[in-house]
Amino acid sequence: MNQLNFERSPKADATLALLWERIRRRGDMPGFTRAINAILASMRGEDERDFSMAETVLSDPVLTQKVLRLANSGMYSAFGQRINTVSKAILVLGTEAIGHLALGLKLIEELSKSTPDSLQAHIEMEKAVLAGMVAHQVAAQARVKDAEEAVVCSILHSLGRMMVTFYLPEQWVLLQQAGGAGGEDKAAHAQLGLSLEQIGRATAEHWGLPRNLIAGMRHVDPGERGEQFGHDDWLAALGTMAAQTADSLWHDEDTGADEVQKIAASFAPMIGIEPDCIVGAIEKAKEEAAADLSIAPLANPPEKRAREAAATRMREAGNRILMSGVADMRDAAAGATPGQMMSMAIETAYHGLSFTRAFGFLRSRRDGKYTAKIGLGDHAKALLPQLAFDDAYEPNVFFAALGSDRVIFIENARDPKFSSKLPDWWKASLQEARCFVIVPLCTHGEPVGFIYGDWDDRYPSVYLSQTEFALLNDLRGLVVKTVERRQQAEAAALRS
Repeated sequence: MNQLNFERSPKADATLALLWERIRRRGDMPGFTRAINAILASMRGEDERDFSMAETVLSDPVLTQKVLRLANSGMYSAFGQRINTVSKAILVLGTEAIGHLALGLKLIEELSKSTPDSLQAHIEMEKAVLAGMVAHQVAAQARVKDAEEAVVCSILHSLGRMMVTFYLPEQWVLLQQAGGAGGEDKAAHAQLGLSLEQIGRATAEHWGLPRNLIAGMRHVDPGERGEQFGHDDWLAALGTMAAQTADSLWHDEDTGADEVQKIAASFAPMIGIEPDCIVGAIEKAKEEAAADLSIAPLANPPEKRAREAAATRMREAGNRILMSGVADMRDAAAGATPGQMMSMAIETAYHGLSFTRAFGFLRSRRDGKYTAKIGLGDHAKALLPQLAFDDAYEPNVFFAALGSDRVIFIENARDPKFSSKLPDWWKASLQEARCFVIVPLCTHGEPVGFIYGDWDDRYPSVYLSQTEFALLNDLRGLVVKTVERRQQAEAAALRS
């Protein structure tokens, strides 16, 4: 299969070979090919494809809810009926529509939660998400048969830029040096042997995407519809317009707003919607983006930036507390008991990470239990008697942490998919937590206890940096060394 209309040069072949090698070494962009393959396999099915599509969507509870929510949105209000099941959504909207809808939602979800190494890669991913939002609103105005297909094409329109920034960051730096910021496309052919659009289309072929999606990824110049203007051309026109609009909206400046007006006017004849309607649809996408994106200036008005600056200062202060606490523990390690070191560790982590609550659990081999011995924070003393559980293995996140002897951070403890990994004792006592961290304490491969800390709704978004993980591991190592020294002393006393 060769849908790529460009002459393959040795330089182009070398660029693509390097890209495929980086993908093999690093792994595909989070979840992309797995999600794509499952959805496309369902779309390609024959006799059982409706059932296969329902099964594919239902296997992902988050995707199921998003599909149903969109199926009942204003975009489909013309159907005039409530859609309560994925099977009915497929019956009413068709397998193709649901397939593209699921594919677009999955791509947006993976892009939104992806945290690539470079800021530039993250920017290109968020711009792709923004382009998909623009396409969704414009396609809703156009009331085309399969608007979801347009959303996917628009997200994929800048795939080449995403792939280079994500997998070939050193080449992206050279493109910027050669063409200047914003001129990467012009410099790409000389530097890489092919354009960024061609890299995106080559990647789409590499993934096995359908011909119509690949055809819709090409760049088109605005103008009137020609005699041969077809559906693929419309997809390409909308994708080009959405990508250019996302670029103009990104910085949320007056010049960008003027540029959006010009883009809408120039593409209106090809899209088949009045310029004012396009601008109105883009405004809706802009509101959606302000709520859903993270690093775009559009999503970061001055008051939000001020809050984030305050949070950054708080975090820096917290890291200083962690570093000072670890230093204090090192100074005290030679003469402190395990209980004293545990107490210092919990106090340090509690203040340094602004936990809502923190507890220290110890394992009693005689009783066959883990029991919380010390607690800090909201209602910690009252909760202590409830925090005990048998040390016999159960398939939950606490035993996973203890078995792997690794610090584990749970970003969203309320995710329905995660519920089965939470033990009953946690659900009965600590269910107010939104996210939490487990710091296992193991000697010679055997757990002796752990430190637990959580955050409630006052901290809607929490993540741990590499610095914080490293400090928690330092803190953990100091407690464990004290326990090992105690064990060695007890063993020596028994021998004498």
